[in-house]
Amino acid sequence: MAEFIIVFREVLEASLVVGIIYLIIEKTNQTAHFAKLWYGVFASILASIAVGFIVIKAKNTLGNDSTQALFEAIFLYLTAFLIWYVIFWLSKNVSDKKVLEGQALNAMELSSWGIFFVVFFAILREGFETAIFLISSFSITGTFSYLGFIIGAVLAIFIGYLIVTQGRKIDLRSVFKYTTLLLVFLSAGMIAYGTHEAEEYLVKSGQIEKSEIYRVWDILEPTNSLETSNTIYHPLHDKGSIGLFLKGFFGYNSNPNIPEVILWFLAMLFGLNMWRRFYY
Repeated sequence: MAEFIIVFREVLEASLVVGIIYLIIEKTNQTAHFAKLWYGVFASILASIAVGFIVIKAKNTLGNDSTQALFEAIFLYLTAFLIWYVIFWLSKNVSDKKVLEGQALNAMELSSWGIFFVVFFAILREGFETAIFLISSFSITGTFSYLGFIIGAVLAIFIGYLIVTQGRKIDLRSVFKYTTLLLVFLSAGMIAYGTHEAEEYLVKSGQIEKSEIYRVWDILEPTNSLETSNTIYHPLHDKGSIGLFLKGFFGYNSNPNIPEVILWFLAMLFGLNMWRRFYY
């Protein structure tokens, strides 16, 4: 679910950018720039993949488990703040047709590679965000939905095509309004899970004992050890059938500490307040 929302939102924005610039090239009859347009798209995708690879590599090269836990905590906090920044500030000007038209026309006048750089940097921003958000989502659940990724990307490209090339009237504000609301929940979950990882760091580095941490609630442990293949989880355990979904989307934990719960509520209050002010 998280993969679908993240990819759909970011790819839709990227599709609108590409579509608008494509129409500008077509209308001005400067078809020689089409190749540079697609070069820019593919180069930005490769650069985004490289960003994701570098982040994963950096995490895996860290020494011990406590350092990795600290890295994930900081990374999840930063990702949550990036989501808020993107959806409440940068998205105010997303796919602004007049701005893009001006940039594209100036780029075509200045250089034959101007369109390449306009597209590259516009799409790179979306690709960078997608890579960072997906890595953070994977850090929480340890799983990745390829189906959600593919459906989100295909649906976003299709909607972008209908809007830009077919002139279909689609209420984009409503689309972004509700995907933004879902991202608010996702970012609060990242704050919560980042706090959980901070706890892991403190425990693994020997700064605090696990028994000293007060749990707001503690769902039943598995009936067998975690290493056993036949482990049976309570449905609301964060590895159970219901808990795993809640963990991936809301940062749910079956035995949260007090700061984890408090920060989740504060993040939700902040996000929902910003969402209400932005869309109402």
